[in-house]
Amino acid sequence: MTFRNYLILAGVSIFASAGDAMLSHGMKQTGSITIGHLSSVIVAVLNPWVAFGIVLLLAFFATYTTALSWADLTYVLPATSLGYVLLALVARFILHEHVSPLRWLGIALITSGVGFVAGGPALTTHPPLEPIEHEAQPGSAAVSGARQ
Repeated sequence: MTFRNYLILAGVSIFASAGDAMLSHGMKQTGSITIGHLSSVIVAVLNPWVAFGIVLLLAFFATYTTALSWADLTYVLPATSLGYVLLALVARFILHEHVSPLRWLGIALITSGVGFVAGGPALTTHPPLEPIEHEAQPGSAAVSGARQ
């Protein structure tokens, strides 16, 4: 793996953790919302913490899809599990949430599983895909040319 690949995996973890933390903080300020009351949803999205959380989660999605373009899901998801640790630390020390010892144990178990996954290849080899031939639509140039 290249330095760029490690940077992308780190971005996935950081953007997801920061985005989720921002959403949590903003939603605690906004209060309870329901889909049935569209105005409460709009108020929530307009909260700066929620809006910035959404932007960070869009960055997460961009880095996540980038990682999936060169590695298997079974590699990317565990390799980005550092995000669980980051999120727990942010929740505990910045958002002042209670993280029980059982949750810390669960986070440690998930994170330790990364060691097993990291030893394997990032990409499973597959046979090359056959090119997809597009069927000509009625009225298209391909059909018109075939009739002549």
